[in-house]
Amino acid sequence: MRSPVTGIVGLLGLLLVLIVAYMSLFTVQQTEQTIVLQFGKPVDVVTDPGLHFKAPWNSVINIDKRILDLENPSQEVIASDQKRLVVDAFARYRIKDALRFYQSVGSIQAANLQLTSLLNAALRRVLGEVNFITVVRDEREKLMGRIREQLDHEADGYGIEVVDVRIRRADLPEQNSQAVYQRMQTERQREAAEFRAQGGQKAQEIRSKADREATVIIAEANSTAEQTRGVGDAERNRLFAESYGKDADFFAFYRSMTAYENGLRSNDTRFLLRPDSDFFRYFSNPSGKTATQTPAKP
Repeated sequence: MRSPVTGIVGLLGLLLVLIVAYMSLFTVQQTEQTIVLQFGKPVDVVTDPGLHFKAPWNSVINIDKRILDLENPSQEVIASDQKRLVVDAFARYRIKDALRFYQSVGSIQAANLQLTSLLNAALRRVLGEVNFITVVRDEREKLMGRIREQLDHEADGYGIEVVDVRIRRADLPEQNSQAVYQRMQTERQREAAEFRAQGGQKAQEIRSKADREATVIIAEANSTAEQTRGVGDAERNRLFAESYGKDADFFAFYRSMTAYENGLRSNDTRFLLRPDSDFFRYFSNPSGKTATQTPAKP
């Protein structure tokens, strides 16, 4: 029979084997790279994901191999034209050499502090060589490329590769911006007043020209109307004269009827005339002849 001591020893041995096996195995994730340390000194770097072995007394440190973010606080930079700029930038980087990274900075937090200092220095160097307009409008993309190159060159000693550097905002400080905005507003108001004055002058010129042309057109129309009216009056007089020559009695009758029409048009039809006056001759005699008239001798 097996003694209880043998069972306990066997169980302890199995437990020891499991502990040694557990301490000898480690897993590398796809997003990580691992440094194997022996008594605090790196002895191996494992970049392949999966299950790996090590000595039980060795330890491991996992380092992220994904692209990491570096958020840089806003910094004041003086451009070449001595204008102060508030620059808000950020960077993207990855750890390309885990061993060098561990030996130089040791952790991502320490790397962020170091890269922030290097990024600020690169911003001041590059942006300090150009003027305000170049930073804000003309060559921002080119300047970000230069900053990335300088930062990547300096970060290479830490086992870091800088993937990208971007400037979110590059603007004047708040007090300067307000002064610039007020100056721009004043300039726009001056231009608007100038445009309004020019528009008013142009409108006045157009109105004057239109009034002058209207006056000329009306004068020409009146002249043409008077000429036409004169021609009509002459033609009317000619017809009257011709009619008078043909039939004097009918012409006299027509003139009397016209006089009656014009004289009796008003509401007041009172006339201070003698009843036997020549004006009323057609009232007493349809032929228009008065009693004193004698017929013409044949």
